[in-house]
Amino acid sequence: MKKALLLIGMLAAFHSCIPIRIAPKIQDYKVVKGKRFRRSLPKKTVFVFEDPKDANEFYNYVNTKFGLQDYYVDVEVPFIIDQKEYFFSFYEVEIPNKALNLFPFIFDAAFSAAVGNDGVEPILSDDAESVIRVGSWYIAIEVFSDSEKDCLHEDSISRDKVLTYLRELKNEYLSTQNYNEIVFKN
Repeated sequence: MKKALLLIGMLAAFHSCIPIRIAPKIQDYKVVKGKRFRRSLPKKTVFVFEDPKDANEFYNYVNTKFGLQDYYVDVEVPFIIDQKEYFFSFYEVEIPNKALNLFPFIFDAAFSAAVGNDGVEPILSDDAESVIRVGSWYIAIEVFSDSEKDCLHEDSISRDKVLTYLRELKNEYLSTQNYNEIVFKN
């Protein structure tokens, strides 16, 4: 009986990970204050969606679509809705999932107890090996104009029009593989 419990305990330790932080799953998009989503983002309201593509793909998409020639691509991208000029800035953000793997700690404790020496250095419980990280990437977009500092704020006059534009931009980005096709569509 004791051997069975020990075996079950060891199997549980092999598979036991305690999640420390879980990256949010966003189905379509989310409109949220930047600082609440990620501390490195601005305090303005941002349009956030998950980015399943490789790093800098959104940069390449925006650069090609708007013909910016690598000039102010992620800072002040101009676009027009109903003859009014707006600007957007975007941020590629990673939020990693973190989980604490308990097996190395349990193994080291059992090993030092079996040896009978408390001065034995840990074999497995190194910080780099005991925390498992897997990241999720997001694109966060803020929109502003000459008359409004935060066009996505809930009190903004142009919020609905801008949200519609950003949804279309997101869908076009996610559905397009070759960004040069966009130049011919426009």
